[in-house]
Amino acid sequence: MINIAIVGLGYWGPNLLRTFVNVPGCSVTHCCDLDTSALNEAKRKFPHVTTTTNYDEIIANSDINAIVLATPTKTHYLLAKKALKSGKDVLVEKPIASNSKEAWELVKIAEKYKRIIMVDHILLFNPAVIKIKELIDKGEIGKILYIDSARTNLGLFQKDVNVIFDLAAHDFSVVQYILNDMPRVVSVAGKSQISKQIDVAYVNAEYPKNILAHVHITWLSPLKVRRMIIVGSKKMILYDENDSTEKVKVYDKGVTKEHSSDSLKQVKINYRVGDVWSPNIEIADPLSNLAQCFVDAISTRSVSRSDGRFGAQVVEILESSTSLLNKQSMMYKNK
Repeated sequence: MINIAIVGLGYWGPNLLRTFVNVPGCSVTHCCDLDTSALNEAKRKFPHVTTTTNYDEIIANSDINAIVLATPTKTHYLLAKKALKSGKDVLVEKPIASNSKEAWELVKIAEKYKRIIMVDHILLFNPAVIKIKELIDKGEIGKILYIDSARTNLGLFQKDVNVIFDLAAHDFSVVQYILNDMPRVVSVAGKSQISKQIDVAYVNAEYPKNILAHVHITWLSPLKVRRMIIVGSKKMILYDENDSTEKVKVYDKGVTKEHSSDSLKQVKINYRVGDVWSPNIEIADPLSNLAQCFVDAISTRSVSRSDGRFGAQVVEILESSTSLLNKQSMMYKNK
């Protein structure tokens, strides 16, 4: 039996606690948070769990095999580093760290101490996203031409990270999962309209094989949108997280180019419109899938999805986007 401690019971921590309590092969023995009221609520729901406000007690407890971190992003590096060095495996809420330097250092520390580190990129464990990956790998939509993604809502405004780190982490985790590659060029436009953090942004990433990914994220929208369009040379895929019945739709639509034989070498565009269908998708809770994957990784000493390296690559993209915006802001002020 793998003994697990949940550290952080704010927004996401209670969901992790509820999920891990029901995962076979592990036991949630401890919870840690600075908020005693949050600890009392956890104790009320799960009386068997030992609660503490002292993280060092968790680190010093040799009976605890793994730690699940659901704390603010700025704390991930130090808390995960301490856990890994103490010989405990770690699952950390996305993003893995505040910057790429810290992210890659956590990867190195995990390798040095032979520990498992996973990142809670939950969409990678969503059956709909897994199905999309399966369709693409089978060649169902042909060569990917571009990906267009939108993730918008009204709030929640974060204090320690901007909207790119908060929301685009989801979209780029899916893009990375699908393409299994890093972008060559990143460009971005964004602003801080309400808070000190960037709250609206448009990120463009150019990947090898001439694939373009466009991600629009904002905390300032009247509509909650969670939609991604993947355009292929044969077919197109629409992924809508908010659709309760048909999250994935495959469109048999596209265009073909026909070159004329005359001296002007004109190109004629032919349009193809076919059927629209929704693949059968397994009904499963993504968070439960992620929790089980973490427990399996501890048992097998191998991470099948969303390991530290993957998490660090996502942070590199988010960091590059933020850095570009900061430089643009400085250039504007200098003018």
